Amino acid sequence: MITIYLKQYNKIIRNADTELLDELGFDDILWIDLLEPSIKEQKAVENFMELSLQTRQQVEEIESTSKYSETENAIISNSNFFVPQGESFTVEPVSFIISNEGVLVSMRQAEFRTFREAEKRLQMNYRSYSTGYHILISLLEVRIDYDADLVEMVGKQVAAVSKEISSGSKIDKEVLYRINALQENTMLLRENIFDRQRVLSSILRSERFPNDIYPRLQLMLKDVNSLISHADFSFQRLDYIQDAALGLINIEQNEIVKIFSVAAVIFMPATLVASMYGMNFKFMPELNWQYGYIWAILLMLAVSGITFWYFKFKKWL
Repeated sequence: MITIYLKQYNKIIRNADTELLDELGFDDILWIDLLEPSIKEQKAVENFMELSLQTRQQVEEIESTSKYSETENAIISNSNFFVPQGESFTVEPVSFIISNEGVLVSMRQAEFRTFREAEKRLQMNYRSYSTGYHILISLLEVRIDYDADLVEMVGKQVAAVSKEISSGSKIDKEVLYRINALQENTMLLRENIFDRQRVLSSILRSERFPNDIYPRLQLMLKDVNSLISHADFSFQRLDYIQDAALGLINIEQNEIVKIFSVAAVIFMPATLVASMYGMNFKFMPELNWQYGYIWAILLMLAVSGITFWYFKFKKWL
């Protein structure tokens, strides 16, 4: 699907016919958004922009030159965006190209809340978005706000797990699975925010953006740095929670082993008495005694009771 944003009155044309690009010029278009574009749509945009769009493999590369580069005819920037799926995330790359005339082309394979929010801002105050440079910065601003929401959400989930462990409730494998999932999400989130930092730093070093954008970039970089610090804190807290959970599990297992060990020791003297009276010696005075059975039972209970009292006295129980 192709969406064209015209400069005049900020008119938006959705599902536009690619032939429309033959009738328009750089002075007419502000932003071309490609969502899961067809080959025909890609070719039409490439002919209009007079450059080649990037393939998915090129967009996914992690080299710094792949994240941001400037050519004679355009600025190329790639960034990763999160797509929430239940309690986890998937990463989808997005490619941005800005021509020297200030026309922005974005190409993506998934729908993002960031683009819908940026479109709303554009409709509400189109005078503030006179070029594709301003649209790109607005998209990154919205994305940073959304990243902040994700960091806050993960922080709340970490706090909930910490509270659950501190409450003394039973810790099982599900808790460890949740901690591991949160660690994975936090690492992905930090990598995604760090990717945003690289792009913003590259833009800040560029001399081709309008001057009114650079103060906004500095504020965005400060926000990104604070998000990275917060993500690092969440990850360190998860490490502490995981260590605490494993420690509590070990204590619980030791308590179970201790109970079995104490039970075995308590009944050891009684087993010894039973073994003695189970011997097949000819001379055993209690063998023909009418109270011999009761005597043996009472003796076993007595030695077990004495052993139990001794453990309590030593505070081993």
